[in-house]
Amino acid sequence: MGFDIIEPGLSTTVQDQGRIGYYRYGIPQGGSMDQYSASLGNRLVGNTHKEAVLECTYIGPRITMTSDATIAVTGAPVDVFVNGDSVPQYERLSLKSGDELKFGVIKGGTKYFIAVHGGLDVPEVLGSRSTYPIGSIGGVNGRAIAAGDSISIGKKIDNGLPVLQSIPEADRPVFSPTVNVRVMLGLYNHNLSDKGLKKFLDGEWTLTPIADRMGLRYSGPGVEWKKREQPFGAGQDPSNIVDAGYAVGSIQIPGGTQPIILHRDAVSGGGYAMVATVISADMDLVARSSPGTKTRFVSVTMDEALEARREMTARDARIWS
Repeated sequence: MGFDIIEPGLSTTVQDQGRIGYYRYGIPQGGSMDQYSASLGNRLVGNTHKEAVLECTYIGPRITMTSDATIAVTGAPVDVFVNGDSVPQYERLSLKSGDELKFGVIKGGTKYFIAVHGGLDVPEVLGSRSTYPIGSIGGVNGRAIAAGDSISIGKKIDNGLPVLQSIPEADRPVFSPTVNVRVMLGLYNHNLSDKGLKKFLDGEWTLTPIADRMGLRYSGPGVEWKKREQPFGAGQDPSNIVDAGYAVGSIQIPGGTQPIILHRDAVSGGGYAMVATVISADMDLVARSSPGTKTRFVSVTMDEALEARREMTARDARIWS
């Protein structure tokens, strides 16, 4: 039971909620870039939160079903076709064995998700089915799917929830050309001059095409660092530090010109100063950005970040009830 990959798309990987608990060993949490969009797909098809989905980047795969299946496509807006006929996103869809699923041109964002009832039956590695290509673990042999792959579907699931046919418009994620991303300053924002910090928070930053699961690079006004004597082992550039651990969502500005937001597959440490960290509630928002998205970084307090996380948790609880 499952489906065959006829065309793989640009970069299509198996992802779930991630590989939690191994960051201290240098293995990132990974998982779906846009966790909320992926979870909506699982909710529609009757899974739990944890089932693995296909994460598609820009150009989606062409798939032939080898068994009947219930699926849903969520995330970035894209044309979806079953046997050449247009079908909607954010709705529960029933496919028959032999049906062909394919996609048109993406209309915003970068990532969309294919959820299948039962989840994707690939081996768990360190507690997750997520693909981590740099480490060659998880998913389908630790890589993006390829033409000729056959992927099995897991066993039927009873999640104990009422069947949901579609996601209301109000609960669907928004893909906007302009976003405000909330951040907490630190650990090294004190190395920025007052002018540099002001430019970071007041400036408009544009997401460049240099963006993937590891990090997203922005162009903009640049920042200014305080003049200081670099500590031994830190390198000569003022944006360098003696190596330290990176929080998920850390923002670096190598050379003081182009901020990089470290995302799901980012390394766990290195020698660049982290001037701020994206709050957990806005990591999905960052993942929905496409090249050209205008971004402003908004400083918030710990209390505000925790409140945003509570609101995110309450929204998820409502969807999953």
